[in-house]
Amino acid sequence: MNWPVVDLDPVRRLRALAAAIPGAHVAERVIPAPIELVWEVASDLEREFGTFEPDMRRVRIVADDGDGRLVAEARSRYGMRARFAVDLRPGWCWMQSRFLLVGLAATAVPGGTLVAQTGGLRVPGRSALVPLGVRSAGRKALARLAARIEERAQ
Repeated sequence: MNWPVVDLDPVRRLRALAAAIPGAHVAERVIPAPIELVWEVASDLEREFGTFEPDMRRVRIVADDGDGRLVAEARSRYGMRARFAVDLRPGWCWMQSRFLLVGLAATAVPGGTLVAQTGGLRVPGRSALVPLGVRSAGRKALARLAARIEERAQ
């Protein structure tokens, strides 16, 4: 028997995962820059992530298996710490800790790069996000990312 197979670009994949998480919201924005530049900035967790993700001050990679699976330690702007399991691949970043989730995806589209972001506080023992501030944080993160890419392009 042949089962249907579908290939999803990273943004569609993020939408599908977020749709299965109660309280998740996906923010999207087209950034008028090539995906190579956008992803160079977006995927640089240690140097760039804190410049656009509103609640992150610093991210440090503490383990890398060489195949896109990382372990990162992060510190928020409020001093809280988290240890994330990270799946980082071209156009795809999924980070989750015990209490936090951050997803970022990008795909080339006419006129630039479509970038999508989701994230928030996880409810331990349930696959749910606390919806407070998720929408505005996503919009803010993508606006900051676009501004950072514009700075880098100049």
